Amino acid sequence: MTDPAELSRPVSPYCEEYLTFLAIEKSRATNTTESYRRDLYFFEEFLSQRGSEVITVTGDLIYDYVKFLQVSGNSRATVARAMSVIRGLYAYITDEEVISKNPTLEVSYPSAILGLPKALSEGEVSAIIEAASGQGPLQIRDRAILEVLYGCGLRISELVSLSLLDVVEMESDSGIYLLKVFGKGSKERVVPMGSFAYRALARWLSIEGRPKLVPEKWKRRGDAEALFLNARGGRLTRQGAWLVVKTYGDKLGLADKLSPHVLRHSCATHMLDHGADIRSVQEFLGHASITTTQIYTKVSTARLREIYDQAHPRSREI
Repeated sequence: MTDPAELSRPVSPYCEEYLTFLAIEKSRATNTTESYRRDLYFFEEFLSQRGSEVITVTGDLIYDYVKFLQVSGNSRATVARAMSVIRGLYAYITDEEVISKNPTLEVSYPSAILGLPKALSEGEVSAIIEAASGQGPLQIRDRAILEVLYGCGLRISELVSLSLLDVVEMESDSGIYLLKVFGKGSKERVVPMGSFAYRALARWLSIEGRPKLVPEKWKRRGDAEALFLNARGGRLTRQGAWLVVKTYGDKLGLADKLSPHVLRHSCATHMLDHGADIRSVQEFLGHASITTTQIYTKVSTARLREIYDQAHPRSREI
């Protein structure tokens, strides 16, 4: 759950208008605009301490803010993200003719380092999923969560927003099942479920799973249609799903390597390892840009090199 204080951080009318523009015109997700609000709040605090404000700032002062973020111990990626938000703000208010010149065009700042995703091995993923092997409704739910996160390559926000009607059966005798997923910017896509994910989900939806967590009375509108429930019968939250993954990572000593997004990384990497086309993986994951998906090809290329060195008789001199 988002801290209410995050939502109430006061920003200037210029920043507020920009955030509204992102939410309405650009369909940015709530979590994204909340993150932007934090960055803009801290930026305006910095400006205020130096006797300036958004519409009077200079390129030199923005550069000082970059240096301030760096010496404060922020990572290169964090600094780059904050400055991306600020550049977006000034591009917007310049287009709206609030100011005549965009001051960020005078500033160079570090770009984010695209590190290689830390994908798990196929054996590690199998071990994590197999660890959720209990007979109670929560264990059955956890198994389904792990299978769907990895099997469908979902973001954690996509998983917890799933509703019962988002499980689609193509044909009763075809064995083909799909999930309707709402990704970033409320963009809908349809992803196939493999037999492992579907069997785990079917068991969760059977009498031994989800029905046992249904309360006598639903507390919130929308909980009744939620695919995944918590122990109290409400819709499972992001934090709740994160805790499920962490629990099984702890059991296997993989807590430092495991998160819901690592399962997504692993799904993409393993698909490419097994010959999937990058465009298909892009559509499967819901990436707006092929550039994002190409990060995973670096992982698979490294894996391919390892296999080549091990298997090809002329890969290296003996």
